[in-house]
Amino acid sequence: MRKLFGTDGVRGTANIHPMTADMALRIGAAVGRYFRREAGGVHRVVIGKDTRLSGYMFENALTAGLTSTGMNVLLLGPVPTPAVGLMTRSMRADLGVMISASHNPAKDNGIKFFGPDGFKLSDQAELEIEALIEAGVEPAQAQHIGHAKRIDDARFRYGERVKSSLPRGIRLDGLKVVLDCANGAAHRTAPEVLWELGAEVVPLGVSPNGHNINLGCGSTQPQTAAEAVVAHGADVGICLDGDADRVIMIDESGTVADGDQLMALLAGRWAKAGTLTGNALVATVMSNLGLERHLAGQGLHLERTAVGDRYVVERMRAGGFNLGGEQSGHIVMSDHATTGDGLMAGLHMLAAMVETGRPASELLSQFDPVPQLLKNVRFTLGQTPLEATPVQAAIRTAEATLEGKGRLLIRKSGTEPLIRVMAECEDEALLTATVAEVAAAVQSATS
Repeated sequence: MRKLFGTDGVRGTANIHPMTADMALRIGAAVGRYFRREAGGVHRVVIGKDTRLSGYMFENALTAGLTSTGMNVLLLGPVPTPAVGLMTRSMRADLGVMISASHNPAKDNGIKFFGPDGFKLSDQAELEIEALIEAGVEPAQAQHIGHAKRIDDARFRYGERVKSSLPRGIRLDGLKVVLDCANGAAHRTAPEVLWELGAEVVPLGVSPNGHNINLGCGSTQPQTAAEAVVAHGADVGICLDGDADRVIMIDESGTVADGDQLMALLAGRWAKAGTLTGNALVATVMSNLGLERHLAGQGLHLERTAVGDRYVVERMRAGGFNLGGEQSGHIVMSDHATTGDGLMAGLHMLAAMVETGRPASELLSQFDPVPQLLKNVRFTLGQTPLEATPVQAAIRTAEATLEGKGRLLIRKSGTEPLIRVMAECEDEALLTATVAEVAAAVQSATS
């Protein structure tokens, strides 16, 4: 069992274990040793970050740990997570590191790793790195200590790559777009890219101060952007999260559409164009049953995985699929990117509007979702509420109640101390009651 790594790297509150400067130094040394091929060779790692104040602390600590094992560090500064995957591969680096807690509040931070192929690490690799962290590593000899330098054009390289994923010659002239960057990693790149493509941009969340990332804005709080779409008479809204690897879309009426609707749109378009490999979309167990039914109606298949975009990517790579994602807005286009890319997915939505001439409200209403309800129950670290007998009994009862009518999903979050209780059912009264009963049992187990 991994002790430090969760669904997406190491994450927690800054200056509280495991997200301390000391631990970051140890993690840097361990992962540096893990990816160092030979003493004295050229070893390279790229490090990106979002706009959290604690990013400076972790950037320095990781750099110290990595250089102590002979890795040369290239500092990208604030860039989206997908830019790190891109730059790791394009700069022939041995390792990529992103310092971000994604959609979490500013007090949190995290560390994500990418292998030399630009893809996130496997569970097995993380287990081996944890063993090195626990055992400690021997530092490099003095003559083999690495150096660090800043790369000034990382966000420009990334922006060009994102634009190149669109059909040749596509322009966004005449589109008014509300763009919410969550005061995060894409606060400069995303508005520049849309402007360069010809869109009229109404920017939100583009003034980070180290403390306001995801605060009242971004993909997890799209209400402000939805209001701005209506107020400005915009054609569409794009809401990114703190590290810009996920996106939530808003149509011209201010209605919010989740990742399932966007994936349904892209899958259908790609299938008609003959570019959807395997006639399948890869998504997690959280995606709505309505999406699965919609795809089946088009002769397409939904491949489900555990929650986490890296599990989606692993299944895509194993099965040769090129489109996947999560209901939360991670959209993975493996022909162009190695991980979820919110800006890229948003641009492909805009391209669909241009090519079809249809409004966002039509394109983002691909299917009628089955009523779905999610409740989060917070617990204290060290507690194991899902192992409590009353909780297990409540889950069994709920599963029996929903059998043949819907489905129940209970899981521990891999990024926060939360138990997520989710169910789907056509009978909304039954749905509400069932989720409430299970959530109450979990809550009692944490008291």
